[in-house]
Amino acid sequence: MVFFEVCGPSEVIVVSGCGGAKPRYITGGRAFVWPLVQQSDRISLTTMTLMIESRQVYTQLGVAINVTGIAQVKVHGQNKEMLEAACQQFLGKSDTEIESIAKETLEGHQRAIMGNMTVEEIYQDRTKFSQHVFEVASSDLINMGISVVSYTITDVSDDEGYLASLGRSRTSQVVRDARIGEAEATKDADIKKSLAEEVTMRSKYFNDIEIAKAAREFELKRAAYDIDINTAQARANLAYSLQEATTKQRIKEEQMQILVVERSQQIALQEQEIMRREKELEAQIRRPAEAEKYRLEKLAVANGIEAILRAEAIAESIKLKGDAEAFAIEAKAKAEAEQMAKKADAWKEYKEAAMVDMVLDVLPKVVAEVAGPLSQTKRVVMVSSGNGEIGATKITKEVLDIVNQLPSVVHSMTGIDINQAIKLAQVNR
Repeated sequence: MVFFEVCGPSEVIVVSGCGGAKPRYITGGRAFVWPLVQQSDRISLTTMTLMIESRQVYTQLGVAINVTGIAQVKVHGQNKEMLEAACQQFLGKSDTEIESIAKETLEGHQRAIMGNMTVEEIYQDRTKFSQHVFEVASSDLINMGISVVSYTITDVSDDEGYLASLGRSRTSQVVRDARIGEAEATKDADIKKSLAEEVTMRSKYFNDIEIAKAAREFELKRAAYDIDINTAQARANLAYSLQEATTKQRIKEEQMQILVVERSQQIALQEQEIMRREKELEAQIRRPAEAEKYRLEKLAVANGIEAILRAEAIAESIKLKGDAEAFAIEAKAKAEAEQMAKKADAWKEYKEAAMVDMVLDVLPKVVAEVAGPLSQTKRVVMVSSGNGEIGATKITKEVLDIVNQLPSVVHSMTGIDINQAIKLAQVNR
């Protein structure tokens, strides 16, 4: 009985037996197998995913960590030697058994490499660790006919918080470096921005200066052109004005000539009119005026003589009247002088008696003057403390007190003691 074996591209049929012939390896095809003479086996070429976990492995510095890696492995079907080695190692085994062997191999190499590295090296440079594990494990698995397609670390942890502390420290460093980098970047950006702004401002100022220069040159040229235009215009205007003034002057001269001729004619006419008026005045006013003047002169002479005679008469009258008044005044003065002389002689004889007589004649007048304000008073209000006289008696007494003070006043002014003179006059009687 003849059998045909068929396999897919992900497996290999191994046909062995039939004397001392070497096994045949058919990948993705069919093979003829003699029953009872030959034997056929199958081995899978599919990729196997292995999770490699290493728990509590002490690193180079004695820190225990946990590392989890993912490896992709498969039986290498393209290389005949590796395929033969795989058949020798795994032919007749299930996929689970092959995965277990590969996993234990990879885990052993992973643990060995972890022990030769520090936590920082593993944590900070995972690529280096993965590459090292990949290289070391591949060299052993190749001998088994298995190739390592890929190997990566998925997790690194520890049970003591070492990595967390390292992460916080690194985080602080990273944050610090980030802040420093950000500050430096900001500083560099600000510097570059300032430099750019400086360049921009320089360019702007340079452009402004060039624009200002161009504007100034334009204004200067325009001013020069304006000067030329204004000069030409002024010359034209001046020429026109000169021509106009010359024409006006000629017209004015002609007008003046006309006015001169007219004025000359008017003057001639006025002279004739003056001569006519003079003759008319001569006939109508001057001759009658001269006659009237002569008459008035004669009349003024007569009136003057009359006024002189009248003034002389008045003056003579005033003189006679003044002489009479002067004689009367002189006679009166002489009489008064004689009276005063007689009175003086009497005073010399009477001396103090006469002066006392005069004082006594004056005393009633003094008393009247003292009492005069009281006669003009409509109402008198007197305030008394209750001691002494009150009413009209009080007023009369005050007037008499004033009069009693008169002898003292006369004595102080004239040296005459009225009281003493009266006493002497009583004694003489």
